[in-house]
Amino acid sequence: MFPRIFDRYLGRQVASATLIGVALLSGVMVLGNVYKKLDQLLGNTELPISVIAEFVMLVIPFSLIFTIPWAFLTGILLVFGRLSADNELVSLRMTGMSMPRICAPVFVLALALSGICLWVNVSLAPAAKDRMKRLFYQVAVKNPETLFQEGQVLERVPGYRIYTSKRHEKTLTDMHIIMLKGTQASTYIHADKATLHTSPDSIDLQMELTGMTEETVPAEGEGQPGGLAMEKQWLKLPLSEMQKDAVRVNASMKTTSALAEEVRTWKDTVTGEALTPVTRSLSLTELSKRYSFSMACVTFALVGIPLGVTAQRRETSSGFALSLITATVYIVFIILADTLNDKPAAMPHLIMWLPNVIFLGMGGWLFYKLSRK
Repeated sequence: MFPRIFDRYLGRQVASATLIGVALLSGVMVLGNVYKKLDQLLGNTELPISVIAEFVMLVIPFSLIFTIPWAFLTGILLVFGRLSADNELVSLRMTGMSMPRICAPVFVLALALSGICLWVNVSLAPAAKDRMKRLFYQVAVKNPETLFQEGQVLERVPGYRIYTSKRHEKTLTDMHIIMLKGTQASTYIHADKATLHTSPDSIDLQMELTGMTEETVPAEGEGQPGGLAMEKQWLKLPLSEMQKDAVRVNASMKTTSALAEEVRTWKDTVTGEALTPVTRSLSLTELSKRYSFSMACVTFALVGIPLGVTAQRRETSSGFALSLITATVYIVFIILADTLNDKPAAMPHLIMWLPNVIFLGMGGWLFYKLSRK
């Protein structure tokens, strides 16, 4: 009965430490990045609380990709460091139990967590990223007035820079509009008041401008600027252009089956166009990343156990520092491969597997030495 009791004891200790670590680390990562990502995606748009809550829920899968392996590694280092410091491992070894048998519940837990990570990496995170990118467009179509914030420049509509001083529901006052041609300003419009109008048969936004003046900004060497004043004029904002950006899909947003199909057939699954070596490398690297990163828990288990026993520290800070260093080294390889993903000659898809190969080799050697003691 003793091995089964100890299995439950050790598994419960590591699992509870991992669960607490996931909660704490996910909270830090989500709170630390959600406002930054929200600003990048939605700008200074005023949003209903339901949309913000959905955005937070979409960010969580990205945090789980990193927090589950990191929390598991931290839990192993803390638990085995305490077991070693309290001589519990020595007592277990004196009963004739081998290190592989003692660590069996940890390896079972590692396989289970790797399965969860595989699901998050392969299915959950790509779907969340795709939904996140389309979120702004859907908010803009349903509530176009939320695009215009008092005292803020709207840059999300392609070809326009829009500033308004005051807004009351769908009425805007003191509006300044710069229409761009490429990256250069071509037309400047000022309106005392603008009223927003939508129609069910079009996603483009119609603005009724009152007290409008318009100035044409000529390109360099093309004559003098021109201007006109009108009491009332209509201007169409092409939200359909935002839709094109919203539906544009990159490798990280595609399903895993789509990426595998692209790698096999050299054909984009969205557009049907033939892939170049660079675009195929993007798909192959993303595919390798999803599967490679899913093995992190197994890799960290093999490395973390001997490190935790060797360190023999009960302090939380020491275990956390060790886990931080180990996880950082691991993630550096992932970042390096992501940086080189558009350079097929560098074989970034193989670099994605390099941290697992290195850490599994190092962990296997350390675990073998620990078992021989």
